[in-house]
Amino acid sequence: MALAIFDLDNTLLDGDSDYMWGQFLAQQGHVDATFYEKENQRFYDEYVAGTLDIFEFLEFSLKPLSQIDMNELTQLHNRFMDECIRPAITNKSRALIQHHISNMDTLLIITATNLFITAPIAKELGIKNILATEPEIINNQYSGKVFGTPCFREGKVERLKDWLKETGGNLADSCFYSDSHNDLPLLEMVKKPIAVDPDETLRSHAEIKGWEIMSLKD
Repeated sequence: MALAIFDLDNTLLDGDSDYMWGQFLAQQGHVDATFYEKENQRFYDEYVAGTLDIFEFLEFSLKPLSQIDMNELTQLHNRFMDECIRPAITNKSRALIQHHISNMDTLLIITATNLFITAPIAKELGIKNILATEPEIINNQYSGKVFGTPCFREGKVERLKDWLKETGGNLADSCFYSDSHNDLPLLEMVKKPIAVDPDETLRSHAEIKGWEIMSLKD
């Protein structure tokens, strides 16, 4: 059985769910809009540039989860899905997912964005398996800290290797769809790396390597 691995933000989604969640929280008045927008943009720019300190970013991005009641977080996320996420899921993304489901492949999302944000998105996309950065939960409340290894750059490789051991899977017949040069460590591991609407660095690398380049934008 083939393994189809997908990055989420700017790959299956036409946008970045982590960034959009920050904007959404600001619009709802749960964070200081001016400060949060400035920092959110800084971290996103550092991610694009390949200079992001993932632990600094997680300290910033997970803090609001610790300040909002779990029930309210659920209600907020339901609105977030309707207002921000579903409009960002392209028809091409849904068709690609259905193609792999029809082929009886195993589908896996692997994303640096935290599990609170991404688990409902994976469910919406019909993908049962997800590896994401995990926020720590203590006494049924987010602590604002990360649990375990962040699912970012080499962390994605580490988390995937652990998952393969747990599930008895392998990369013998695997593909990975991603838009970002931050995913090069994992793209280099799979049998078929696929660059999706890639950033400049990944596009250049893909062209040199002869990797498939595609677009999922409608």
